[in-house]
Amino acid sequence: MVMTRRKMMRVVDQDRVKEAIRKAERMTSGEICVSVSPLFWGDVEKAAWKAFARVGMTRTRERNGVLIFVVPARRRFAVLGDAGIHSKVGQEFWDSVAAHLSEHFQHGEFTEGLVDAIQEIGEQLAAHFPYTPSDVNELPNEIDFEPPERE
Repeated sequence: MVMTRRKMMRVVDQDRVKEAIRKAERMTSGEICVSVSPLFWGDVEKAAWKAFARVGMTRTRERNGVLIFVVPARRRFAVLGDAGIHSKVGQEFWDSVAAHLSEHFQHGEFTEGLVDAIQEIGEQLAAHFPYTPSDVNELPNEIDFEPPERE
């Protein structure tokens, strides 16, 4: 069965995912976003970086935004962190999150995979960029369903 973006919009418990983002962000000044793309045949990581900029992840004050970019019809995704958080956790962390996400997705556990990934990311963001009383939520805690930009 091909998992399209529309199908994923129906099977993922969006409220649980948004609540996981809110919960994680209560512990950190970092920002987390999930972006679900329709089918396209270009480079997934390149499209993920475009989505990263489009949703505003590059505008966080401490460069500590993280994007989980999913192309369900291709069974592909990318986990990207801005310079601030990437310099603290390194590529191995993103690869580990991606591996856990992949395991969940292979078993059809889309909501659980996203929630677990958000929790893992939130823990690292909290360790390196703890919440401060002056922190403001810089980006909406919504799932992005916009199509990728065309080349």
